Amino acid sequence: MARKILCVAEKPSIAKSVAQHLSGGHFNTHSIRGNTFVKNYEFDFNFSPPWGQCSVTMTSVLGHLTSLEFTQAHRQWNSCSPGQLFDAPVETEVDKDKKAIAANIASQAKYAGALFIWTDCDREGEHIGSEVRQVAFESNRTIEVKRAKFSNTERAHIIRAAQNPVNLDDRQVNAVAARIELDLRLGAAFTRYTTLSLRSLGGDLADRVISYGSCQFPTLGFVVDRAPKAWKQVPQDGQSKSHEIAEDLYNKGWISYPRTETDTFDQGMDLKKLIERQSQDHAWGGYAQTLLRGGFQQPRGGRQNDQAHPPIHPVNYVASHSLADDERRVYEFVVRRFLACCSEDATGESTTVDIQYGDETFSATGLIVLERNYLVVYTYEKWTSSQPLPKFTLNESFEPTEANITEGETTAPGYLTEPELISLMDANGIGTDATMADHIAKIKEREYVMTQPRTGGAQTNGVNGRGNRGARVGRGSSRGASSAGGAGRGGDGRSVQQFIPTTLGVALIEGYDGIGLESSLGKPFLRKEMEIKMKEICAGTKSRNDFVHETLELYKAIFVRTQQQVGVLKAACRKYVFGGQP
Repeated sequence: MARKILCVAEKPSIAKSVAQHLSGGHFNTHSIRGNTFVKNYEFDFNFSPPWGQCSVTMTSVLGHLTSLEFTQAHRQWNSCSPGQLFDAPVETEVDKDKKAIAANIASQAKYAGALFIWTDCDREGEHIGSEVRQVAFESNRTIEVKRAKFSNTERAHIIRAAQNPVNLDDRQVNAVAARIELDLRLGAAFTRYTTLSLRSLGGDLADRVISYGSCQFPTLGFVVDRAPKAWKQVPQDGQSKSHEIAEDLYNKGWISYPRTETDTFDQGMDLKKLIERQSQDHAWGGYAQTLLRGGFQQPRGGRQNDQAHPPIHPVNYVASHSLADDERRVYEFVVRRFLACCSEDATGESTTVDIQYGDETFSATGLIVLERNYLVVYTYEKWTSSQPLPKFTLNESFEPTEANITEGETTAPGYLTEPELISLMDANGIGTDATMADHIAKIKEREYVMTQPRTGGAQTNGVNGRGNRGARVGRGSSRGASSAGGAGRGGDGRSVQQFIPTTLGVALIEGYDGIGLESSLGKPFLRKEMEIKMKEICAGTKSRNDFVHETLELYKAIFVRTQQQVGVLKAACRKYVFGGQP
């Protein structure tokens, strides 16, 4: 009788794709009791030693199986004072809507010799894999646990991952477990205290939950800090497209895993093979062919490598007419960016002229593009100047034909756009690629900010050469590339979203800034420090317990200060929420 192996993916679409590749398309499908989305796929596959030919059941979860909760004695808002939640007992339990999925895993693991985890290869995926492992252990303590490392769903890549499993990284598991505990304790303590304190003001705050999150508040702080002085009430409109669409393209096998921290391609990747697949496209195929005929350059490496996934890149070719409009724009951005990463630098000649006119000195700068190279395919970036300059020689004298003086004034920056916000979050360590969109969605959901389109042409940042050619796609200008909005616009001139803080959003940030904290909850520094310590856990230089203890002690002091100065927070709400002042 063939040995049985249980394989568990993070989502149903990945489970089906993996099953198709490993089985050669020959598998049996069974529904599970209590959940209409998750299926079991049964087939045979020849693994590497010591497993060999095995009977496989491939199934999935739907993200996290479990949640960390306070015990029943502390779950109700009136069960204890908010400050007690820093130390209140907690317990891990399977989510009610995931019990059928957990039962299926336990049932399938009972007679399996090995469990292969196929969750996404990042910290969050590692923790989800540990949840699956724990459920499997409950019915089979001797089951061997491995994980498959993969970054796209191409057949050869999936088979290679199945043949070369590794161990779950418990350091990453511990880092996420620490973050989950801190998010629960800090979020509950400050949410309950802020909500209960502001309810006494009545009006719109009488029934509202004022939620706090250690990533959510700094994200709001960025928006409030950039809000123009001239306050405007703007109706909410528009949503972000690009990250969710990239996730769909990954699930369909067109691009690699989009939630990556890496900006360096592995030297062993066959990038020319990926370029060759794009050579048939009518828009950029000709450029891809020029790379294959001698124009190819190995992408320069960036500064980050999570050792899990390569930078986002196209895996397979898909014709534009086979994609929806939004999918086409994101896919085109990924392809063009990847081809640009594999291209020669653009070169240009910049001239600055300093002119002495009477007692005044004037300067002008002009730019001439000598070789376009990657700019040919990367249409989201332009090298332009206001106007070309004539040729001058040093100490040359000339008589101007006219001299004009025009009046003007410095204008305040506009509201923060979505790509700008993502860049700020990225630069300050607020969240990860996997969570940034959630934090932004949360401040909109809580009505701390509203959104509206900012109309106008594409915004780009001038770059000498190709920037970090291996950089992540759609992550903002801090990587030396076009802003993340380029993925959403696809270069078609469509608007990006800009964020306008509501009166409540402004009140919360100004109130917490005014309390007199060494580091305000509305600033990124506290959360950035947490992210640094999570990386230290992953590196093995800090323990989970030390991280949690140090962070809780820091926030306890902030909580006490907030209690002492809560009148400042209330005054800010009276000013903005009830006074309507900017």
